[in-house]
Amino acid sequence: MSETVSEQQGTGRAKGRLYGVGLGPGDPSLMTVRAVQVIAEADVIAYHSARHGRSIARSIAAGHLRADHIEEALVYPVTTESTDHPGGYRGALDEFYEASAARLAAHLDAGRTVAVISEGDPLFYGSYQHMHKRLADRYPTEVIPGVTSVSAAAARLGTPLVEADEVLTILPGTLPEEELTARLAATDAAVVMKLGRTFPTVRRALERSGRMPEARYVERATMAGERTDRLAAIDADSVPYFSVAVVPSRIASPTPEPAPAPAAAAAPEAGHGEVVVVGTGPAGPLWLTPESRGALAAAEDLVGYTTYLDRVPVRPGQLRHGSDNKVESERAELALDLARRGRRVAVVSGGDPGVFAMATAVLEVASQDPYRSVPVRVLPGVTAANAAAARAGAPLGHDYAVISLSDRLKPWEVIAERLRSAVAADLVLALYNPGSRSRTWQVAKARELLLEHRAPDTPVVLARDVGGPEESVRTVHLTDLDPTQVDMRTILLIGSSQTQAVHRDDGTEIVWTPRRYPEG
Repeated sequence: MSETVSEQQGTGRAKGRLYGVGLGPGDPSLMTVRAVQVIAEADVIAYHSARHGRSIARSIAAGHLRADHIEEALVYPVTTESTDHPGGYRGALDEFYEASAARLAAHLDAGRTVAVISEGDPLFYGSYQHMHKRLADRYPTEVIPGVTSVSAAAARLGTPLVEADEVLTILPGTLPEEELTARLAATDAAVVMKLGRTFPTVRRALERSGRMPEARYVERATMAGERTDRLAAIDADSVPYFSVAVVPSRIASPTPEPAPAPAAAAAPEAGHGEVVVVGTGPAGPLWLTPESRGALAAAEDLVGYTTYLDRVPVRPGQLRHGSDNKVESERAELALDLARRGRRVAVVSGGDPGVFAMATAVLEVASQDPYRSVPVRVLPGVTAANAAAARAGAPLGHDYAVISLSDRLKPWEVIAERLRSAVAADLVLALYNPGSRSRTWQVAKARELLLEHRAPDTPVVLARDVGGPEESVRTVHLTDLDPTQVDMRTILLIGSSQTQAVHRDDGTEIVWTPRRYPEG
């Protein structure tokens, strides 16, 4: 019980008590004992209905209504967004809620107990909440929770909604299709409410997010006319408002034993296996796109550099294949071999997989026999350069070049020539892989080369572990760039002749490159 105001004291009649009563999903036997008690004690029973006058809430509670109950039918003026009200659909509803609250307030002021009955739970997409917001601060109020349609749907399907550390997302089908698609892709389990006219949109979102094979349909759970089925089998014209789409728990059974290494000549299982190269961004979950999050959750096998795999939550049923960061081709071949055997594989890559990362390695191997028929997708991620630039301001606001200083896969002479060309073109530079324990001289050599063409006070952003626990972003002049302060977790952003470093009144410094360039 939650009291929102105290009982009236002193002279005059005490105000009545307001109840928001949850009736459960439809079967009267699923009403709580407390809900039955409140209805029995109430003077006034209020319920919402459409213009036809039939109320699902009233039909659930009908067996507990008395002849002397005062009934208040709160009839919606509109049920779709077609209205000639000057305030539009929202204006018509607000006016209706105000008038309905005034009707109930008159009973409460007269000292009567008012029970507003609501199917499901009163504060879970329930009509009662609009009365609660308008009345609960003025009258003693108690909300009686009820079994939701979400719980009822899972029970009727006989399927766990979520287990362990899985996340359940509740979505209204009225969301835009793009939003539904993103949220369905990103979550472990989901329930989409309010189907009816929204069903075609929800169906497309499930298909686009890759969740259709898992999706189930529940109509009028626990009520007469109940129907359950695979959502893919449902005809859109037959779907009522009181139905839900359920994408249940992905955790099915104990974690399988690791599969033996595939034979070189093993034939692929057509139509099942796939490799998805996923960019996790420069740090943890905050940098993951919804699509990438969904791909990682759906994978049966995760392949990647151990440091990047550690950023992905452990999920029961998934196999993890970690390795050192110098065996990219071997990782790619392992992932493709697993996919040939029918496994759904996610190759985990830091940043964006197409920027000095795993996408190239996977595609290179996938272009050879026997992997040409294995489906491969690449999902983008936030790059280190873009993450660092955002932290510093907007140093990449104009044309820029991205260059790796690592000479492990290309000669330093090639790197030097590309640096000279980019500097001669007056491009901002994003320098990846600037240094490591075994590469200690490249940053100093690059600074020396850059100073031949750039002013000593050119802004340089040193961004280390952006998005991580040891994040450090600072700006120095090019002439003051200290190579000993740079390691493999650092990215360097070297300004052009137009890049500005400005101190603001709050003590911060921002770096930005104007989008306009001086005329020649």
